[in-house]
Amino acid sequence: MSRHAPQSLSDASSAFERLLTTGEAADILGITDRTVRTLVRTGVLPAVRFGRSVRFDPVDLRRFVDDAKRGRKGAAP
Repeated sequence: MSRHAPQSLSDASSAFERLLTTGEAADILGITDRTVRTLVRTGVLPAVRFGRSVRFDPVDLRRFVDDAKRGRKGAAP
């Protein structure tokens, strides 16, 4: 085990926020799962992939919303 690796899951969760599922991201953004998948496929919304699983960093969702507020191109479908 690496010297810098978390010793437990609780240590790991303090290192970063829990990643969200597609459904959770959709609920937070107030859009459908399908729209979230479209945003990921077009590269507008970053996603973390683990094999076939797709997860979302809450920081990326906040950045997406902030960009949409500023009217940045590509921030919304």
